[in-house]
Amino acid sequence: MTPTIDTRGARRLALAKAGLLKPRWTGLTDTAGRGSMNRRTVAHDIIRRFGYLQLDTVSIAGARSHSLVLLSRLRGLPSEFGEQLLKPGEPLFEYWGHEASWMPIELYPVFAFRRRGMGQGSWWKRMMEGNRTLARQLVKRIKEEGPLKSADLEGKDGGGWWAHKPAKRVAVALWTSGELAISERSNFHRTFDLAERVIPERYRKERVSRRDALRELMRIALEGHGWATTGTLASTWRFRNIRKDLDRALSELQEAGGLTWCTLKTDEGREIKGWISPKDLELAERLRGIRPNKTSGILLSPFDPVLWDRKRVTQLFRFDQILEIFKPAPERKYGYFCLPVLAGESLIARVDLKADRANGRLHVFSRRFESTGTSRPGNPAEQRAYGSALDRFSESVRLAVVHRRK
Repeated sequence: MTPTIDTRGARRLALAKAGLLKPRWTGLTDTAGRGSMNRRTVAHDIIRRFGYLQLDTVSIAGARSHSLVLLSRLRGLPSEFGEQLLKPGEPLFEYWGHEASWMPIELYPVFAFRRRGMGQGSWWKRMMEGNRTLARQLVKRIKEEGPLKSADLEGKDGGGWWAHKPAKRVAVALWTSGELAISERSNFHRTFDLAERVIPERYRKERVSRRDALRELMRIALEGHGWATTGTLASTWRFRNIRKDLDRALSELQEAGGLTWCTLKTDEGREIKGWISPKDLELAERLRGIRPNKTSGILLSPFDPVLWDRKRVTQLFRFDQILEIFKPAPERKYGYFCLPVLAGESLIARVDLKADRANGRLHVFSRRFESTGTSRPGNPAEQRAYGSALDRFSESVRLAVVHRRK
């Protein structure tokens, strides 16, 4: 008989697997601790839970998305810490996971099939067409002179052959196919180096078949979600048009006892077919009796692993997750880069922030509470949760909160 889970059970399980409930339920710590080494260890644990940490350039709120994901889970973490994770010797590498991401170094051989595919794709061929000589020169220079910063490839006049406009695109193409690797980021600028000098030899030489890789990535995706549909698992790694291969990977995991079908019974009476691991099915049952703290709030990145699947967020949280960056300002309903506010197991509000570091301020441009549909909170618990979420975030970014007067 196929097991079932209700919406609350799937929601609580998703939050537990995401590291957004108490440590006894998540298996992850919720404090950054002291010292760089300890902070890196707990940050790496979070990345391993999902298999990736998605990168994004937008820093208007005072921290970029990859830092926001860590700040929401690790109390006391300085906001700049997330910018410093990728360094030479760190057990991470940057590649296309869920978009551009930092991932555990042990996954480098798992993504060999994607590097091969990228190197044979039409985009790569178009990028390299007419630029083969430039590519050889670029690799030669890096080999002889050392790592090359992306800022040196911006197409400035008088900068020599390496500053031609195609140079940066060629470097990205060579990284995509695996000849180059990104050794570090500084102020979000990439530094390119030979893969053999960035990726440890044992990971470069380990061979993982495409079939084994897909099976492992489906297992990791489910580990980060708790309960999920095949579509959500596929979207975790941006897989498209390979449904037959993914179905086979999931069937093999099922035969090995790593997961099982599980039907989500929604509050509206719908039944949605998905997957769950046996251990998480047990965890979901234990989570039935918990009482999440409704007055303690956390700000989440709009690209947080629990939020990027808009349909799933609607199903589990009854929350319409909208990103309005690309909308003209007059057409925005909530704001440019709204951060949802999590209180207990509910998304109670969203807030649009702008950091003003020159003056030490964090401006609240807009806020909207879900229960009222306005900027006014509906009850004291929401007020306390909203306040605690802003206080916690302002401490991390070290800026004073200022509410804009209308």
